[in-house]
Amino acid sequence: MPPEELVLDCACGIGTQALGLVSHGWSVIGSDLSPTATSRARTEATGRDVRLPVAVADMCALPFTDAGLAALVCADNALPHLTTSGDLAVALAEFRRVLRPGGVALISTRDYDRARQDLPTSTPPGVHESRQGRAITFQLWHWHDDGERYDLEHFQLVEAPDGTWSVTRRTTTYWAITRNQLTSALDDAGFRSATWVEPAESGFFQPLVLARRA
Repeated sequence: MPPEELVLDCACGIGTQALGLVSHGWSVIGSDLSPTATSRARTEATGRDVRLPVAVADMCALPFTDAGLAALVCADNALPHLTTSGDLAVALAEFRRVLRPGGVALISTRDYDRARQDLPTSTPPGVHESRQGRAITFQLWHWHDDGERYDLEHFQLVEAPDGTWSVTRRTTTYWAITRNQLTSALDDAGFRSATWVEPAESGFFQPLVLARRA
């Protein structure tokens, strides 16, 4: 695929994946449900003196023309924010609509096949230096009775110069969708040749699935 062809990052957040693609010469547009995230993505693009048009948009109602994109990226476990098969079907139908025939969708998720077996209740804490001081982040997972969905609590503790700590708590719900479930949903939505690539092969931190619009 020539770099001048258009790629959409449909859950661009602050631009992590989109800016990486731009830095490698791709023509990229971004969209995200969060106005705060898209504003940050614009700021990051400006600071790097690169072009990254972004829009506030739901992946279930993308504001782009039919068959106008060569590729679509939905990374960093964004798709499992959709917690019903109906919502997933709507989003994948939108992905197919905006892609040209033969266009590629690339989606990354957590390794939910393993998570559905282990049912983890937390993630190990991560520590890094912020502008204010040390920052510690971790997650708590509260599984629903169906064993497929879970409520996530994301905690961030930031150390102040005087040694005190501030705590930020964010919550969301995910569907721990397995590879087979997502592959089947892609097939039902009109995608073909879905191929899974593991982190050991791709170098990316999450499993990836690539599928082509039929």
